[in-house]
Amino acid sequence: MAYLKAVLFDLDGTLVRTAPISEIFLRILRKHNVHVSLKVREEFFPEVAEMDLKSFKLPYMEFWRVHNLRILKKLGIQGDLERLADALTVEWWDNAELRVYPEVKDVLRSLRQMGLKIGIVSNGFQIDIHEILSRTGLESEFDVTVGVDDAGKPKPHPEIFEYALKKLKIKPHEALFVGDNPKTDYKGAEAAGLKPLLIDRSGKIQGQYRKIRSLREIVNHV
Repeated sequence: MAYLKAVLFDLDGTLVRTAPISEIFLRILRKHNVHVSLKVREEFFPEVAEMDLKSFKLPYMEFWRVHNLRILKKLGIQGDLERLADALTVEWWDNAELRVYPEVKDVLRSLRQMGLKIGIVSNGFQIDIHEILSRTGLESEFDVTVGVDDAGKPKPHPEIFEYALKKLKIKPHEALFVGDNPKTDYKGAEAAGLKPLLIDRSGKIQGQYRKIRSLREIVNHV
């Protein structure tokens, strides 16, 4: 793959990790004296990509209000739900236990030394991307960062990948995309013409994917 010019990354679950979404959600609710008696199940917390496409045209706070209200209602919470929904958005990163995977900075440095451009394509909003990067000391590492509010559509839609490629002035086959989600990251990137690579640290993802267990293995694919 000597013709590659860029490596693009998913963010959450690929470069950084947080506490489980359910734990963050319930932690913030407890701080507001809201306690959930219902047994919390993962299906209460839909992925952002499952939201109606029209939602991605909403301003940041309105988008997350809609998203969080859906979850609060599933949990059977009563009271001022809009206030709680907004509190979840505002207080999220203070309660997320945000951490960078240990090999990330070395890997980014190696890719940069190879003359490759580096970017992020995330289903988060730019506000969240900036918050994550500033809190983890990664804000100066990337040539481009793309969120759903840039493209108006989340992964796996091709528009969000195409937006990043246009910013970098490269063609799809000149980019490798690394992510942890088989559908939104791997299949989305593949459908958009990029070379996909799936990071599967636990070795539990089933299926025919080009996979790595550590980001350090990226150098074998560029």
